[in-house]
This record gives sequence, C-alpha cells and structure tokens, in this order.
Amino acid sequence: MLFFHRKGKQPFQLLFLLAVLFFTSCASHKARVREEKVDKVVQTARTFTGTPYRYGGTTRAGMDCSALTIHSFRAVEVELPRSAEGQSKVGKEVKLEELKPGDLVFFATGKKKRQITHVGLVTEKRSRSDIRFIHASTSLGVVEDNIFSTYYEQRFRRARRVID
Repeated sequence: MLFFHRKGKQPFQLLFLLAVLFFTSCASHKARVREEKVDKVVQTARTFTGTPYRYGGTTRAGMDCSALTIHSFRAVEVELPRSAEGQSKVGKEVKLEELKPGDLVFFATGKKKRQITHVGLVTEKRSRSDIRFIHASTSLGVVEDNIFSTYYEQRFRRARRVID
C-alpha cells in the first residue's frame, strides 16, 4: 500500500508516480515520432532505387547524391542544403558505432582526402559490420551498399543525425 500507509505522504507519492509516468510516456512518444519520420524518409529514398546518376540532377530522370537526401527529407518537411558538404554541417554529429537508420553518412571520394564529396542515408543496421545506406552512385545510380565495404569504409569521414 504505497499511498496509504502514512498519513500526509499520499500527495507527494502520487505526484511522484504521475511525474514518472508522464516523463516516460513523453520519451516513448518522442521515440515513436522519430521512428515514424525516419521510416518515411527511408521509404521515400528507396522509391528512387535504380534512378540513374546525373551530376546536378534532381529528378527521377537522373540525380546526384545530395538531391536524393534532399528529396527523402522533404517527405518529413526537413530542408537540407544542396551540396553534400553543406549537408555535412546539419544536425548532430554521430559516431560510426552509433549509426541508426535516418542518419546521414559522408564520404571523401575525390582527390582531396578531407573534402566531403558524397552523402548517403542509413537505411538499416543489420549488425555491427553490416550497416546499409542508400546513395546515388556515379556508376550504378541509386543503390544500397554496406558502409563497411572496403571502398566506403576507407572514404567515410563523418555522420550526422538530422532527425532527433
């Protein structure tokens, strides 16, 4: 009998229990809302699978990597900068080990090893060594790859979480 064993303690204990219930339900609600938004972003990105790569392209006839992420996040009314470099400054920094679906991943694929030239969107975390991301590949168009494939792991530079 938590609430009735001592006179005068009931209001405090009841208030404490209500506060705990309120804050835990808010946290789970926030997590559900994030998950719904991320699902919509990932689903939108996947509708572009097979779209050919076109530098500067922004349509289903051809698009580049940053256009893919722009279209995907617009599905949840989040606007991103036009370039991969610009997008690499949005949101909160995330470590490789902490990646979740919905996170943006950035690569240096050009001659300069520090310059961000490519962006992708994490779609799925299958295991610690198998994290899938969707991106617009110059040779294959919009595809999903494992971030730990030799090519991408060597060129990975940072990750950002836009939807928190």
